[in-house]
Amino acid sequence: MYVCLCHGVTDRDIRAAAESGISSMRQLGKELGVGRQCGRCATYAREILREVNATDYLTLANLLAQPA
Repeated sequence: MYVCLCHGVTDRDIRAAAESGISSMRQLGKELGVGRQCGRCATYAREILREVNATDYLTLANLLAQPA
């Protein structure tokens, strides 16, 4: 689904960027242009970033919680 119509950025593009290390809207804007023009996409883009980053922390927490 398109998140940023101004720059043609999809939710998959944002997820891929987040998985490659982008963790803030500032970085996302520099990399993909998200939130740089009209700004309507910023809220949803931020939610996607948080979701991907939260998943990483949850996976890490689960790994650390397992007995050695």
